[in-house]
Amino acid sequence: MSRLPRLFVPGLPLLITQRGNNGSSIFHDEADYRQYLQWLRDALRESSIALHAYVLMPDHVHLLVTAGDEKSPGRFMQRLGRQYVRWFNDRHHRSGTLWEGRYRSTVLEPTAWLLPASGYVELNPVRRGLVADAEHYPWSSCRHHFGLGHDPLVTDHALYWALGNTPFERQAAYRRIIEAGHTTTQLAGIRYAAHYGWMLGEPSPGMQDFPPTRRTSPLPKGRPRKQTKPHQDQ
Repeated sequence: MSRLPRLFVPGLPLLITQRGNNGSSIFHDEADYRQYLQWLRDALRESSIALHAYVLMPDHVHLLVTAGDEKSPGRFMQRLGRQYVRWFNDRHHRSGTLWEGRYRSTVLEPTAWLLPASGYVELNPVRRGLVADAEHYPWSSCRHHFGLGHDPLVTDHALYWALGNTPFERQAAYRRIIEAGHTTTQLAGIRYAAHYGWMLGEPSPGMQDFPPTRRTSPLPKGRPRKQTKPHQDQ
């Protein structure tokens, strides 16, 4: 069975994940992290991608973005990935692939899932046990959202701005979201959608004007029910 194309809906955010091949490390030291961020900044400048949240983990990357068109994410990730792999291989005297196949992405319904997905991204280091608090991890957008420093890579989503009328109100509200964490159901939903590429959340009525590039959820399991002939009126 042929592989489905990536799901894309104009105007809706994407959660992008790229992992190291066979779970291998993609960052060995601070220089690796900084170089990836440099090329991430360059790629953002030359694309129609807006980055809302990110985290660089030792063996994978999460990027929460909104893309201007269907082809932008692929071009963006291809450029970023190729530049980094060439540099990483030269620096660490290695050859061959670094990434685990192609990157994964999932469209999310922003009203219900934008902020939980942002929190999911920035809480990765806490769940992994790398830091006790998300704000202490240097390779994510969390400090930006907490108001502890400006990150030029980040374009805040409208739903982040809606958290308050002042920067302090928005930062405090976002901090409460992060500190509350996620329910088991939320985590399972994000992980499932991110792994398989299905839409996170329910399609809104407005999507009729901006149809997705393919179906947004898996087909029901099992054989379709046999159609019975309707009874004729007597």
